[in-house]
Amino acid sequence: MTRMTPDPTRHGLRFDAHLSTLFTELPLLERPRAAREAGFDAVECWWPFDAVAVPSGAEVDAFVSAIEDAGVRLVSLNFFAGDMAAGDSGLVSWPGREAELRESVEVALDIARRLGTRRFNALYGNRLDGVDPRQQDDLAASTLDWLADRVGTFDGRIVLEALSGRPAYPVKTTADALAVLDRVGRPEITLLTDLYHRAVVGDIDTVADHAARTGHVQLADAPGRHEPGTGTTDLDGWLAALEAAGYDGYVGLEYLPTTDTATSLEWLPRSRRAG
Repeated sequence: MTRMTPDPTRHGLRFDAHLSTLFTELPLLERPRAAREAGFDAVECWWPFDAVAVPSGAEVDAFVSAIEDAGVRLVSLNFFAGDMAAGDSGLVSWPGREAELRESVEVALDIARRLGTRRFNALYGNRLDGVDPRQQDDLAASTLDWLADRVGTFDGRIVLEALSGRPAYPVKTTADALAVLDRVGRPEITLLTDLYHRAVVGDIDTVADHAARTGHVQLADAPGRHEPGTGTTDLDGWLAALEAAGYDGYVGLEYLPTTDTATSLEWLPRSRRAG
């Protein structure tokens, strides 16, 4: 297996630290400060309240304060996606949980208004036994349309992610995600291009073709989902291709460190960690 030596000078994109996969040596509320001390000024996060759709006000305040006190920007936030540790992958297409999702969205938008966040990852959801896939897809389209209305009130954007490794999750390829975007037809809904998932399913060679419809990018090396240089994916080359095609947003470091986080970041010069 040929490993690719990282060379982030091949492009000029900005990086953010993913608080749900990096600095996990620490409790979540201590990670924003750790990211800042490591040189980052931007972070992102999965839903930060475990499997609870509507956390207490005190929990929300504590999360917001941790971001503010650290002096970092929260550039992307996942909407509540169910119990991901148990295999859930979003509520957008899940009949019977519409009210739960909508209540959690209001929590997310409150956080966003307080912190200036404008990107939201809305995971599509798994196929459900005994439920017609067409019913789920109809629900997803109406839900995404509603989400576009909600975030559009303050110039927000939804990103839709294709995932590998989750057999019941129907949005696996870039083409799958684009089909959903085309059906809904809202400019507020864009692609989340995760270079790890794209490499795993084998459609990474199309990422630059869709740069104009890409609202956020994430990376991890493949195989393994670890830091750049541990696998065989030319991450810097694909980032350079995205940049050349017009993408100028953040790149989230959503990888699982092979050792401690500080050591896993040695591939990225400290001068490149702040935007």
